[in-house]
Amino acid sequence: MARSSPPAERVTVTMSSELVAGIDRIEGNRSRFVAEAVRHELQRRQRLGLLRSLEAPHPDSVATAALGLADWAEALPEGDSDLLDPSAGVPLHWRPESGWQVAGSPDVQP
Repeated sequence: MARSSPPAERVTVTMSSELVAGIDRIEGNRSRFVAEAVRHELQRRQRLGLLRSLEAPHPDSVATAALGLADWAEALPEGDSDLLDPSAGVPLHWRPESGWQVAGSPDVQP
């Protein structure tokens, strides 16, 4: 069964003639080029958002980290205990001044 692509929407975009000429030099299909460029930029911004989130986590994440993953996992509702394996990760500690640090590093104290 062939996958159907999501419905397309027509969008009018205004850009300089230099940009249009640059697109035309390397791609015959402007729409495909613009769609690929937008897709790439959306992914880049999502990654940046994730990095910002890791640098300044939500207070609930900090509270969960302080509680400890094993304790958090034990508090999960019945049937959800297989969502994670606390022994599979690397122990980390959050330091507001330096971000996530590997537990046991010289500058990290539990």
